[in-house]
Order: sequence, then structure tokens, then C-alpha cells
Amino acid sequence: MTTDIGLAGLALSSLLVALAIVVSLVRRLGLERDLAVAALRAVLQLSLVGVALRLVVDDDDPLIWSWLWVAAMLLFAADTVRRRADGGRRVFAIALVAFLGAAVVTLGVLFGLGVFEPTGRSIVPLAGMMVGNSMTATVLSARRLGEEIDDHTDLIEGRVALGATIDGALHPHIRSSLRTALVPQIETTKAVGIIFLPGAMTGLILAGVEPVEAVRIQTAVMYLVLGSVATTTTVMTEGLSRGHYRRARGRVAGWRFRRRPPPLALPSPPR
Repeated sequence: MTTDIGLAGLALSSLLVALAIVVSLVRRLGLERDLAVAALRAVLQLSLVGVALRLVVDDDDPLIWSWLWVAAMLLFAADTVRRRADGGRRVFAIALVAFLGAAVVTLGVLFGLGVFEPTGRSIVPLAGMMVGNSMTATVLSARRLGEEIDDHTDLIEGRVALGATIDGALHPHIRSSLRTALVPQIETTKAVGIIFLPGAMTGLILAGVEPVEAVRIQTAVMYLVLGSVATTTTVMTEGLSRGHYRRARGRVAGWRFRRRPPPLALPSPPR
């Protein structure tokens, strides 16, 4: 048995958006326009995606279209990280490498080991899960690392002055950034199935898939997400730390080769 809510059901579900708008009006949050625009954009974007997906989910379609779709997602995700992390071309390049690395690792494991068959029906949804869940964590790790280094510049330089290597001086802040980005996904993985049912599993059950099979698929997806988040945040923090490393090394070189001030001229003793 499959679930088909139809246009009428979709229209009725929009009453929940109206409820959110009412809350914003009553509490004077000023979010009414944003809520309406977000709901409208979601309908339009998902409708366009639904039409476009028909080009890649059929078994007779060449897989090149699916992989081109994945490439477009990676580019848009890297650009989103650049904008949200207030970065430039360097942040975009590091984010793109991070997403590419996550795609190679996670999709390589799932498809290479035969967990999923590489078809248009599986490539695009799994890549979307990987990119969508990794993007927030990647932005968080980039922002956190920048804040850590900006807030503790004196501490980092003090460690170097006392003999620590620049890598060693930066390591606690890289570690803090990674923990901040990874902990939310770890807690989500712990709570899955007990506190909430993930969207993919819910969609499969509503579509008529047996619950046990839906659980297996959702578990593989959760592992995909956890691995992709770990990969993207690690690449992002390591890539950004290299820039801070070079700048710090330049400052240390300046300290070492700075000319010492001449000794104070002492007055000659009286004769």
C-alpha cells in the first residue's frame, strides 16, 4: 500500500505553515514574510526537482546524468559554505575538496562494497543526503576555527614563544572546532529511532516499504551521514589551519630575525 496525498492533501498541509505565521504575528517576531517565502520556495524547488529527477531515476537513462547532478550539488554546497562562513575563493576550494573527499569515501564504500546498487535511483538521493547533512557541520567547523584562533591569538603566540611548534599551538583549537561540528551529528545518531524517526525512514514506510527493510536502509544512510560529516569537517579544519599555520610561521620568523635593540649606553664613572 502506498500513500498518495494528492493536491488537496498538500493544500491542507499548508495549514501548518499558516499556524507558524500566526505564531509569528501574535509574538511579533516579524517572520511572516520569511515563512511564506520559505514555504513557497520549498514547493517550487521540490516540484522542479521532482520533474528533473525523472531524467535520472529511470533504469534506461545513462548514469552520466546522475553523476553530473552530483557534481552540481557539490559545487553549490561549496559555494554555500563560502557564503555562510564569510570566506573567499580559498574557503570555496577547501569546501569543494572536502565534499569531493566525502563523496569518494562514503559513496565509494556503499557502492564499492555492494551495499547499494549504483543506479540513478540511488546515486542522487544518497549524494543529496551526504551533501545536505555535511554542509551545516562544515560551515560550523569553519566558523568555529576562525573564532577560536581570533579569540586566542595571544595564547597561540605564547605557546610558540615558549617552545611549542605551530602545529602543537594550533592543535587544541582545531580539536575544539572538530568536536563542535561532530557532536550534534553524534547525538542525532544516538537518538535515532527512540526520540525521532528520520525523514528517509518515514518516507519509505509511507511509500509502502516494509518497516524492517526501511530500518536497514535508514541505518546505512545514518552511517553515510556520520562518515561524510567526519570527512568534510576534518578536511575543512585541516585546510583552513594550513593558512593560519603559514601566517603564524611568518610572524615567528619575524620574531626570530628581528634586530635586537642596541644596548643602553651607561654613563661613564666619574674620575
